[in-house]
Amino acid sequence: MPMKIENVLSATLLQLRQLYNKEFPYLTDITAASQNVVQFKQFLEEYVCAQSSSKEDVVGQLLLLIHYDGQVIDELSTGQKIAVNTITLLWKFLTDSLEEQEISTDVFIDLFYQFRRLSYTNVAKISKRKLDMDRWSSGIDPKIVEIREANKERMLHLLIQKIENRKKLLSRFHFAEGMSYDQKYEQVKFWWDDFRFQLAMAVKTPAELNRFLACSLSTSTIYLLTTAYHKGMPFFATPYYLSLLDVTRTYDDETIRSYVIYSPQLVDTYGNIRAWEKEDLIEEGKPNAAGWLLPDGHNIHRRYPEVAILIPDTMGRACGGLCASCQRMYDFQSKRLNFEFESLRPKEAWNHKLHRLMTYFEEDTQLRDILITGGDALMSQNKTLRNILSAVYHMAYRKRKANEDRADGEKYAELQRVRLGTRLLAYLPMRIDDELIDILSEFRQKAAAIGVKQFIIQTHFQSPLEVTPCAKEGIKKILSSGWLITNQLVYTVAASRRGHTAKLRKTLNDLGILCYYTFSVKGFMENYAVFTPNSRSIQEQMEEKMFGHLTSKQADELVQKLDEGGDIATTIRRFMKKYRLPFMATDRSVLNLPAIGKSMSFKMIGITDKGRRILCFTHDHTRRHSPIIDHMGEIFIVENKSLSAYLRQLYKMGENLDGYQSIWNYTQSDTEPRFELYNYPDFDFDITSSMSNLSL
Repeated sequence: MPMKIENVLSATLLQLRQLYNKEFPYLTDITAASQNVVQFKQFLEEYVCAQSSSKEDVVGQLLLLIHYDGQVIDELSTGQKIAVNTITLLWKFLTDSLEEQEISTDVFIDLFYQFRRLSYTNVAKISKRKLDMDRWSSGIDPKIVEIREANKERMLHLLIQKIENRKKLLSRFHFAEGMSYDQKYEQVKFWWDDFRFQLAMAVKTPAELNRFLACSLSTSTIYLLTTAYHKGMPFFATPYYLSLLDVTRTYDDETIRSYVIYSPQLVDTYGNIRAWEKEDLIEEGKPNAAGWLLPDGHNIHRRYPEVAILIPDTMGRACGGLCASCQRMYDFQSKRLNFEFESLRPKEAWNHKLHRLMTYFEEDTQLRDILITGGDALMSQNKTLRNILSAVYHMAYRKRKANEDRADGEKYAELQRVRLGTRLLAYLPMRIDDELIDILSEFRQKAAAIGVKQFIIQTHFQSPLEVTPCAKEGIKKILSSGWLITNQLVYTVAASRRGHTAKLRKTLNDLGILCYYTFSVKGFMENYAVFTPNSRSIQEQMEEKMFGHLTSKQADELVQKLDEGGDIATTIRRFMKKYRLPFMATDRSVLNLPAIGKSMSFKMIGITDKGRRILCFTHDHTRRHSPIIDHMGEIFIVENKSLSAYLRQLYKMGENLDGYQSIWNYTQSDTEPRFELYNYPDFDFDITSSMSNLSL
């Protein structure tokens, strides 16, 4: 009977060697017949090639490990040269000649499961029961709502104390002289639904965080967070979001808790975090790593020909909270993003700068998609957001007008898609007020008249627990404005547990939200605690997401129904019922490669001495890239965690590892096709093939 996976994960080197001898006697024979590692690789290759053609994928994987052994690669994210010594390490392990600094079990555990694939047909039995969606609660479940109401009640009294103890009188949120405690309570209860009150009352210190979490944090956690605070690491969590955490631990809130509570690796690294996004590192007058020339590296980020990100110099540089796994933690570290709201209010010069930034979009030959984000686009005040969208509208109008004088084949791409990136539906859903909906509705009506076809709020729900009655109401309001809502998930360890992402998709689909991307965690050691290996993303894709797969005919039908407008949530629910779909798998699992773009096309070519997989990526061939891609060569990424370390984390969380056994098999992948709605619409004219603002 196969050894249980948790026992393999806890095995010593000696126990692993004994396991190899028992399971793979041919390796023992090959080792005994080899005088050195070169001969060992030769004999091993001969043995592997002689295996059954029915195991072609396993044979191919082992041959990759053999052929890359001894090579030195350029690792893209760090820029370092890495020696690939996977089979050499195996040789040393089998001959008991490992040096002390090389001793690690994780590399040999991964290799154990690779060789085991030669001996067993390890096809995962997949059933709808294995989706395990019922394990996970949503924030609209009555039991969860009741617990959170109790949290809110407790926090209302804390907020009264906080207001009374403030030395500085707030212009808006203060108590009138002579108010009784009951009157103060009713006042704070009323203020709770005002997003400005939530921002004004946000928790900014570890001690206050512990108070709002009913003093439930451990001494070690308080010490860690205090260390972070003294290092200058920002804290920012609204009372509303903290009320979603369960201090009684009645339900599993780890997915959202890990967004608020920092890890030791993040705290240790803060101050020395490097930018994962190499294209975000800008020198004036020089192209970024993707080859694009930008008017201002802090306001416009660009990787692809068709789309660029706009980060305004407004409160949009802040967020409704600080996610521990934030891809822009580097920018918080360098103070480009922050929570000093007064300093972020737009200055007189911003309108002039905005005009210059819009000129960049207007005069670019290929840009057709603008993503306004931050920070968070909806952190901007309504007046500011209205001005930004007005500038976008006039830019789009001028670009279209200028095309009238250009010949077919020389015309510029016109604006087709406008997106607002926000996490406030999860962090601060009371921000979705009637004035905001009016702004969105008016802009959509005007911009659609000049050819803009897609209007999208691109949000980020990490867990179905973030979908609360308040969030549900905000979603309904946005959809009523005619904007679609798409969701991006960051695939952290807690979020990667079986059935969790499936439940999130279902919860969002039922409310009218389409899933867009499932992102592998970006970054270096600061995100070690939350990083999920890409193999788990592929496992989820093949064994769980597949139950929401749409055929091309179904996808076309759904896009047509969405284009017809009406009640989007009802349309999606009826569609899923018609085709008996538990959810719709319209999202793609991807990793953001520095300067390259999003991809999940890779093959494993090695394993480091710490057990971290070395992946060779190719770019996503389903979309256009900067021509820089033709100069990149092979793209290598070393993951920042071994599969063994990841599985140990899951086991510590109480997961049954039997459901993850097949994770070792996922060593290669191709990027999923894009859901048709996310492809750019065709123009009714030919645009120029020339690219502006490009320097290679």
